[in-house]
Amino acid sequence: MGGSAAPPIEEQAVEERFVRASGPGGQHVNTTESRVQLRYHLSRTTALTERVLYRLRQLAGRRLTGDDVLILEEDSSRHRETNRRMARERLAKLLAEAARPPAPPRRPTRPSRNARKKRMDSKTQRGRRKSLRKPPKPE
Repeated sequence: MGGSAAPPIEEQAVEERFVRASGPGGQHVNTTESRVQLRYHLSRTTALTERVLYRLRQLAGRRLTGDDVLILEEDSSRHRETNRRMARERLAKLLAEAARPPAPPRRPTRPSRNARKKRMDSKTQRGRRKSLRKPPKPE
């Protein structure tokens, strides 16, 4: 089944901020702004349909601000450009996931007649076994 292609990332909707990252890097990490905060303004985008926007809002969860801005942060690398590329890849994956139609709801299966019979037989047998453990009734 050929799903729809990922919508393009519109540059007018993207804003990047670079801030100081935590983690490894020694003294260098205290002076370099290598963490990227990629902000994707949903209100500025024109390439996304209402259905895709709705699905994107669902997928974004707490990464979506009240101003309809999706914020992705990346600081797994010491290099600014690597983090920038990785954040954009994450955004592209999120957009592709939102563009894909949701999976149909799962139809619950029912146990077969034979499985139900086996279950009832084992319950009956277990009950019989437990009743045999009781002391005999006085006459």
